Amino acid sequence: ELSFKDAAFGTERSVLIAKVGSCATCGGNGAKPGTELEQCKTCNGSGRVHELRNSILGQFSSVRPCTACDGTGKVPKEKCADCKGHGTVRRQEEIHIKIPAGIDNGEMIRMPQLGEAIKGGTNGDLYVKVHVKPHPVFRREGQNLIMHLPIKLTDAVLGTSVSIEDLEGKTLEVKVPPMKRPEELLRVRGKGIPTGGSSRGDIIIRLETALPQKLSSKARKALEDLKSEGL
Repeated sequence: ELSFKDAAFGTERSVLIAKVGSCATCGGNGAKPGTELEQCKTCNGSGRVHELRNSILGQFSSVRPCTACDGTGKVPKEKCADCKGHGTVRRQEEIHIKIPAGIDNGEMIRMPQLGEAIKGGTNGDLYVKVHVKPHPVFRREGQNLIMHLPIKLTDAVLGTSVSIEDLEGKTLEVKVPPMKRPEELLRVRGKGIPTGGSSRGDIIIRLETALPQKLSSKARKALEDLKSEGL
């Protein structure tokens, strides 16, 4: 789980996970150090066994991995004392994860050969799924950040300047021109989500005219005067 800011700009995390890894004592082959492997007598070194099953429709043949050698075709003459010949042990391991800038909620990070091990083989991959917490102000659309900003009626008509805080916590002074519609978009370039290299998306401000809930007699008269002028 990541904060909105960490997902935008990237970060690093270390997590402790329990997984099956290669036995450090025998190097993953299951044999006691200093001893050799020999051909599996169950599968004659093929790593597979054939099974025959009878049914009312006749006899069926199937092939499955040999359980005696775990499909490797070889077994230790003397088993490793630490892994009991399996070549793998379950242990806790600290994984260092580098989170790239701009990762989105639900995306996966593939970490090659950091997954679970099998006897005599390489490790699988580890997949890290990212969950990004919502931001109290911004919503993400691609590489852009969307925010809503209510504007007083007088500021919407006459224009104004507002202060907003970007994703890094820096204060930005934004000039709002007189609005021609009740809702308009204002773009602050280069302050959105990083897109790779030095480029970034934008902050898009959705301006909304906030209508007053109560009017003083003076304000009402001023509006009535405007109405008489056809505004």
